[in-house]
Amino acid sequence: MRVLTLHRDRGETVTRILLAGVAVADFVFNVDAMPRKAEKYRATNAHICGGGNAANSAVAASRLGATAMLAARVGDDFVGKFILDELARHKVDIALVNCITGGASSFSSIYVDSAGERQITNFRGEGLGEDAEWLDNVPEFDVLLADNRWEPLTAKAIQIAHDRNVPAIVDAEPPFDQDVVKLASHVAFSAQGIRSFTGIEHPVDALQVASSKLDAWVCVTNGAEGTYFMEDGRVENVPAITIEAKETLGAGDVWHGAFAVMIAQGCDIRRAVEFANAAGTLKSMRSGGPASAPTRLETEQFLREHCQQDD
Repeated sequence: MRVLTLHRDRGETVTRILLAGVAVADFVFNVDAMPRKAEKYRATNAHICGGGNAANSAVAASRLGATAMLAARVGDDFVGKFILDELARHKVDIALVNCITGGASSFSSIYVDSAGERQITNFRGEGLGEDAEWLDNVPEFDVLLADNRWEPLTAKAIQIAHDRNVPAIVDAEPPFDQDVVKLASHVAFSAQGIRSFTGIEHPVDALQVASSKLDAWVCVTNGAEGTYFMEDGRVENVPAITIEAKETLGAGDVWHGAFAVMIAQGCDIRRAVEFANAAGTLKSMRSGGPASAPTRLETEQFLREHCQQDD
């Protein structure tokens, strides 16, 4: 696997991540319990922040010290402006975000209950174009992380990575079309994603079936059970770090962003998964959207403390 490195003026290695997928505005409401009836409810707290799988992962990668370049599409409405302003605030490179005149940007209504679990209703946007041909002249990058929410962009970005012999990681959620990601090097499923793809409930059994169907390294993140992955034909597991979750919203996106950074830097798979688990766990201990994604120093310290406890 070829790993590219660039250098800052001070001689430090720069990790460049290309992220391709959705960018969203999230309207987040904290509630005691998830709404169940067609009634009025009062939030205990609320905030508005940037969201979307690829966009959240881009912020996470940026906070971990990487240069994050986001390829996405938004409308030229006030929601789109908010999304772009938030990304820029978190030092994400937005030069590859296509802003469509007259388009309606994507946004979500999100409930987070007292246990930190979330319920999401998303509007995907409207009038944002049907192809990804605008994704040309992409600067050099070390790894691609693409979500599969908009297939033309996913396929285009993976093709670019493949042509450059760069690792291509897919954040796989349902619906999942394996033909779209056939050139990917790594496919990281959520529990829901791999269950939808294979029709198998248990993640270990589902992982083995998914691995047999895909010409890629495959894993599944499964909450409290940690991350299962295939290595040399065997199912391996990196356990989750036991904590009390405050907000699980965005924790999976942070996991993917952290994993991509580690792969770009040439880390072995187990180390990459351990680091990603730690970053995602730290995010779930905090509320506040992408801004609460951990830094590199915080993640490494948290991982050291966890390893010491295990010893």
